[in-house]
Amino acid sequence: MTRLIASLFLAGSLAGTVTDSFSANLSDTTVSNPSPATDIRQQIDRYVKSEMQERRIPGMQLAVVKGGKIVLLQSYGLAEIPNAVAVNDQNVFSINSATKSFTGVAIMQLVEDGKLDLSAPVSRYLDGLPVAWQTVTVRQLLTHTSGIPDIISSKIPSLATPQEVDAAWAAIQTWPMEFKTGERYRYNQTNYILLGKMIDRLSGMPFIDFFQQRQFAVAGMRSVGFGDSRDVIPRKAVSYRYEGQSTNLKHVVEVFPPFLRTGAGMNSSAEDIANWLIALQQGKLISAAGLKQLWTPGTFNNGKPTVWALGWPVVRQGDYAAVAGMGGARSAFYVYPDHDLAIVTLTNLAGAEPQAMIDDIAGFYLPGLRKAHGGTYAVHLLREQIAQSGYDGLTDKLKKIKTDQGLPDPSEDEFNSWGYRLLGKKLADQAVAVFGLGIQVYPNSANLHDSLAEVYEFKADTASAVKHYRLSLALDSQNRHASERLQALSAR
Repeated sequence: MTRLIASLFLAGSLAGTVTDSFSANLSDTTVSNPSPATDIRQQIDRYVKSEMQERRIPGMQLAVVKGGKIVLLQSYGLAEIPNAVAVNDQNVFSINSATKSFTGVAIMQLVEDGKLDLSAPVSRYLDGLPVAWQTVTVRQLLTHTSGIPDIISSKIPSLATPQEVDAAWAAIQTWPMEFKTGERYRYNQTNYILLGKMIDRLSGMPFIDFFQQRQFAVAGMRSVGFGDSRDVIPRKAVSYRYEGQSTNLKHVVEVFPPFLRTGAGMNSSAEDIANWLIALQQGKLISAAGLKQLWTPGTFNNGKPTVWALGWPVVRQGDYAAVAGMGGARSAFYVYPDHDLAIVTLTNLAGAEPQAMIDDIAGFYLPGLRKAHGGTYAVHLLREQIAQSGYDGLTDKLKKIKTDQGLPDPSEDEFNSWGYRLLGKKLADQAVAVFGLGIQVYPNSANLHDSLAEVYEFKADTASAVKHYRLSLALDSQNRHASERLQALSAR
């Protein structure tokens, strides 16, 4: 069962199939007896190329920030496949919902300007809102705990024209709240529309101009800007995605309506984002106290911490704490505040999930991070062994890797993502092996049993599919997918 990724919508249609021809641009290079000064770069280079091959990513940029400097900046693959245009450091990529991190900084700048209070109700700054919205605080908008209905909804089929936007905004204000404010988390674009309206009003200028003056210019960002497929964006890498289980790439037609662009719509290079992160941590955008507040999770009504800070998803707290910007399952950056490290990964593939690579890359600089949270790196090493000796004995191979490297188990999601990537390549037997390994590690995972059943169904092995759908349903009686598939299979 494929798990949805919390990311901003990819509104728009798909057009223009292109061939999956980028792999030749990712060939590995080896250097005998590398010096210590270059060894880490070569290891990262090899890792990134291997992961791009695995995830079928056409093009990517990587930046590493340490000690207030960019210590690694590298471009890989193709920005445009049909004409074999290579990615360079000046290309810009859609960062989708990672834009929200910039919005969080803009809000904190208004706080430090004395124009806004995070604990104040939204009605203090915006007029004419529905009564149920008026007591929601600015902080609850930033942390997605408002309960306000989401304008990106099946009830709103399109936001492509100003008329549709106006109609949608009028309609959503008549909808009921989704839950009591502060009770739970739900990712929501309406929150950031309201934040954009506040920035416009309190700064005295359109939020795009405020971002440009107070963030982009200060950080020396030369290529960053807002726009979608309707705009001319210099050096923009073409955005792609795989449709369903297809092995062919298709262009993504991106539609980010202007009023939603505090939630998405930015395009940037990895170098620009790296320079922005440096400026942010050096106190050029907000104070040290403001930065600490920016990266502190909110609080639910029950006192527990929220999963978002102020525009920033919280990856983890405690040892190797990290906060992030993530968007469209194709662009991501992590900051490790306690270790003076930040990693930026931008790709032009929706669904690439580059955030899954960041801890692994950070692990080359922070070995303790890998030992504590290196399950994804264990999968990387396991795939390297599979390339040499096949899929036999996966359990023993994983056990040896964990013992030799001191690594934890991969997560359920890592097994799930890997198995579905194999299925997308029509490697069903290999997907069975991977999901089977995942079930050995997580025998009570309803999700992995459901995924394995789906592969067996693809293989036309109905008996095995039914077996694992039933196991999934026994573990999770609310699994509608398993219930529906069992009914469909019994009707054949």
